[in-house]
Amino acid sequence: MGDLTNSDFYTKNQRSDSNHASGFGCSLMELRSLMELRGTEAVVKIQEDYGGVEGMCQRLNTSPTEGLTGDATDLDKRKEVFGQNLIPPKKPKTFLQLVWEALQDVTLIILEIAAIISLGLSFYQPPGEGSESCGTAAAGAEDEGEAEAGWIEGAAILLSVVCVVLVTAFNDWSKEKQFRGLQSRIEQEQKFQVVRGGQVIQLPVSDIVVGDIAQIKYGDLLPADGVLIQGNDLKIDESSLTGESDHVRKAADKDPMLLSGTHVMEGSGRMVVMAVGVNSQTGIIFTLLGAGGEEEEKKEKKGKMQDGNMENNQTKVKKQDGAAAMEMQPLKSAEGGETDEKEKKKANVSKKEKSVLQGKLTKLAVQIGKAGLVMSAITVIILVLYFAIDNFVLQKRPWLPECTPVYIQYFVKFFIIGVTVLVVAVPEGLPLAVTISLAYSVKKMMKDNNLVRHLDACETMGNATAICSDKTGTLTTNRMTAVQCFVGDFHYKTIPEPSSIPARTLEILVNAISLNSAYTTKILPADKEGGLPKQVGNKTECGLLGLVLDLKRDYQTVRNQIPEEKLYKVYTFNSSRKSMSTVIKLPDGNFRMYSKGASEIILKKCALILNEVGETRVFRPRDRDEMVKKIIEPMACNGLRTICVAYRDFSGDPEPNWEDENNILTDLTAICVVGIEDPVRPEVPDAILKCQRAGITVRMVTGDNINTARAIAIKCGIIQPGEDFLCIDGKEFNRRIRNEKGEVEQERIDKVWPKLRVLARSSPTDKHTLVKGIIDSTLVEQRQVVAVTGDGTNDGPALKKADVGFAMGIAGTDVAKEASDIILTDDNFSSIVKAVMWGRNVYDSISKFLQFQLTVNVVAVIVAFTGACITQDSPLKAVQMLWVNLIMDTFASLALATEPPTESLLMRKPYGRNKPLISSTMTKNILGHGVYQLTIIFTLLFAGEQIFDIDSGRHAPLHSPPSEHYTIIFNTFVMMQLFNEINARKIHGERNVFEGIFRNPIFCSIVLGTFAIQIVIIQFGGKPFSCSPLDLEKWMWCVFLGLGELVWGQVISTIPNSKLRFLKGAGRLTQKHEMTAEEEMNEDQEEIDYTERELRRGQILWFRGLNRIQTQIDVVNTFKSGTSFQGALRRQSSTTSQNQDVTNVSSPSHMSLCNALSSPTSTAAAPSGQC
Repeated sequence: MGDLTNSDFYTKNQRSDSNHASGFGCSLMELRSLMELRGTEAVVKIQEDYGGVEGMCQRLNTSPTEGLTGDATDLDKRKEVFGQNLIPPKKPKTFLQLVWEALQDVTLIILEIAAIISLGLSFYQPPGEGSESCGTAAAGAEDEGEAEAGWIEGAAILLSVVCVVLVTAFNDWSKEKQFRGLQSRIEQEQKFQVVRGGQVIQLPVSDIVVGDIAQIKYGDLLPADGVLIQGNDLKIDESSLTGESDHVRKAADKDPMLLSGTHVMEGSGRMVVMAVGVNSQTGIIFTLLGAGGEEEEKKEKKGKMQDGNMENNQTKVKKQDGAAAMEMQPLKSAEGGETDEKEKKKANVSKKEKSVLQGKLTKLAVQIGKAGLVMSAITVIILVLYFAIDNFVLQKRPWLPECTPVYIQYFVKFFIIGVTVLVVAVPEGLPLAVTISLAYSVKKMMKDNNLVRHLDACETMGNATAICSDKTGTLTTNRMTAVQCFVGDFHYKTIPEPSSIPARTLEILVNAISLNSAYTTKILPADKEGGLPKQVGNKTECGLLGLVLDLKRDYQTVRNQIPEEKLYKVYTFNSSRKSMSTVIKLPDGNFRMYSKGASEIILKKCALILNEVGETRVFRPRDRDEMVKKIIEPMACNGLRTICVAYRDFSGDPEPNWEDENNILTDLTAICVVGIEDPVRPEVPDAILKCQRAGITVRMVTGDNINTARAIAIKCGIIQPGEDFLCIDGKEFNRRIRNEKGEVEQERIDKVWPKLRVLARSSPTDKHTLVKGIIDSTLVEQRQVVAVTGDGTNDGPALKKADVGFAMGIAGTDVAKEASDIILTDDNFSSIVKAVMWGRNVYDSISKFLQFQLTVNVVAVIVAFTGACITQDSPLKAVQMLWVNLIMDTFASLALATEPPTESLLMRKPYGRNKPLISSTMTKNILGHGVYQLTIIFTLLFAGEQIFDIDSGRHAPLHSPPSEHYTIIFNTFVMMQLFNEINARKIHGERNVFEGIFRNPIFCSIVLGTFAIQIVIIQFGGKPFSCSPLDLEKWMWCVFLGLGELVWGQVISTIPNSKLRFLKGAGRLTQKHEMTAEEEMNEDQEEIDYTERELRRGQILWFRGLNRIQTQIDVVNTFKSGTSFQGALRRQSSTTSQNQDVTNVSSPSHMSLCNALSSPTSTAAAPSGQC
């Protein structure tokens, strides 16, 4: 089947296959089949059929050194013949599809049915309509001549349902649009180095074409398939394609095939691009997955996979704190390793923790849901009983067949009232508020240089208690400058004049620095006049090249004499070597190797050193110790990074065994030690102070020397003199945390981490161990929430393990970005502080919304309930309730969720996992305002007619015209909500609720807009809204009673919380609760496993059906397990790898689950079940 689809898929390319008239010496299909070969087989094929890589380049009309010319017509032709480097995304859902999804909501369906029954009955004229025998049912209807208007209420309910559906669908649609915008932004961000016209340029990945010469280096994620032209010590992680976790060595003469979606783990090189987009190996897998009719659908499940990105799923099992996270980046899939992945996943499911906010919201939603269901049921029962007893028992009327429709009409009315109570009771605005708040924050965070890839990372960041930060580039400017050096037995405190250094030493030094560094590292002239020169590539190497320029020499001329392809052997830098060496062949047939690296590491390997006249002299361990003490430590204590440059000569006969690294990298001759300064970013000390004030501990984890690290930490303010803290290096750290067997013990880590502030000379594993140790620690009652920054490929594990991983946008490798939750587009520590501020703001926005919504809920439910019980008719009609619901849900969530953050958010400690979502201040506000509103409404309900001297609206018969009395009650209720919305802006008991209100134009426009629509509804709403127009005096009274909310708010805030001991917080996450959730999880394991997979499928696009978990059916079903909540609230999950997408696509259990998921009762679980 795959083959069939393949040939099908590529029929459109056949024209280019059938002839080579396209002007290229090989066709698309030839290149595709070539890329399927591996190892020696591939080498032989390239050699025999194409005459080696050079012949290959000729056929593709490209040059291995100069690259393509960059001519636009040539590039377009290549795109036409060989395809573009992107995989076409799935079409977005149409607005109508979104409308259909919104209609699946159970509450809305109940309301629609009720409205249709009501409509049907109003058109039905029963024979006994006029007779007295049907009792109160018919009375009053005819008198007003209003019987014909009976259809209005049903129609109005349908109309309001239409409004709700359109609002929901529009929200979904705009979120989808936003997400796609973000998606393309991420895709444009990813650039790759290619050679065009002899110049190295950065191109967006989608612009790469077949025949391009791409430069690859450590940390890259390959954007297309290609053949290696020249490589240095190249190792590739191909696990995303093969499932093999071992790194594969690549060499032009052994295994030159490089595949898209694989990661460069070591070394560098150049490749010629052979296949892009759907024709690359990754692209082929994707099109196979989209085989047959389901092609489109699966493609969505895979996510928009531009640039053929793939993910190393072996490491993707992320037990993320927020159990639901959105992959806001190309989703990945993998072929290999599915079976063990499932095992891992199962082990993980039960350990998963909800994010703080999520856990609390789940609990609260269940509590409110149950209460609402009970209230609405009681309301309906009481109304029916009251009607039945009144008519059939007290007035002893018989049930006449001709009266049945009239009675049914009454029962439908009661049912509608019950459903209305339910609609108002359930806070379906909650998920909407969470969505809007997160989406708004994410959009704004882009401006603060935070590119959020997983939505919930934003909220988790607000609870962060620890940040483990890199030093270079994050706390410092990453502009390396050589400021001191020790050369020719003399320590220069500033860069010396070239004349003061012996000529031979100078020549060797210049050659050692120029040749033994990546040729992609350069220093370019400044962008603008008077600016600093631009550093491109590895910043430490830039610092050394700067030294060459300061010594009035030019590194480029040296490089031109020995171009990159003439370098005999390169040992690239990696985290275990901590040095880089390059071997060149001298004209006399001998070899010379230049090395550079961390000074203490290189000096240990030196046996000689160049003296003041440029001659070699013996360098003993005693000399080394003295040098460390007198030269290196003083440099490091000034915050300088020390790099030692050395060389060694080898005889060409016999040629040394270059693979025997230990014997090659010894007996070196030291040339000089350079002190490189990387100044602290000016804004960092202030940002770190803010973190400490906000209760966040900042730790520095760096690969640098301990003295350098300590000096920088003091400059940043991470450590203050006189504090009790630890600064240790990786070796000491491991000695303290490991037992005799070398195993890491949690108790030992617990002794170290609370005081640890600086971890120097640390390996990636140390970083991961530290992060894991802090997260797993039970020392403090609150679980620590840890954020980590990283830029290197080897930081991947630590970034994954952390609650929030920050990758560097500029210096970060693709691998680090893949593993992260947030990308810092400016690599600056102060942007992390902004992320904390936004995170706390999300939490506060949700709290503000809750405070407002719960007040409305409590009041509306009690009014509807008591009104219905006492007067057999809810003072607030179904349509009015739906309008109130719209105000308080959709509009209020928009208004309150878009409050901009203020600096004051950083003046408090993080909320813990155990702090209730609704604080005692909020409970006080909710109850206080509830009491005020209920008092006013009941006064109006039972004494309104006397106060305003109008007819009473109580006990009105069916279909009677709207009364002024009930209109005043409705209007006053809405006015009180409007003014209470202003009160809800503050949740910590602040007095001034207007502070900063004009900084939020959305809030102002929503309040004014709601007010304007309310005027229209009252004056012109008429029968559909059960409103009767009011005159100015009555309007003034309604507004006046609403304004009372603001005054009452001040009264409430004067009551001290201590007087209100009984206010226990709702939504508190207790240990017990977390336990039960875990136990239930184990029971439902299988089911969740599938449900999650199902959810993840469709949920690439922001939370799909999320807006309305309206009803109890949903609420109870979804929340029963306490775990599927992530499905309903956050609709997406990247907690574990996506690789199950590839397997089990059509297993029977999967299909049956799909069917179950699409049934109406589980709309919350999967309104978009992509089956």
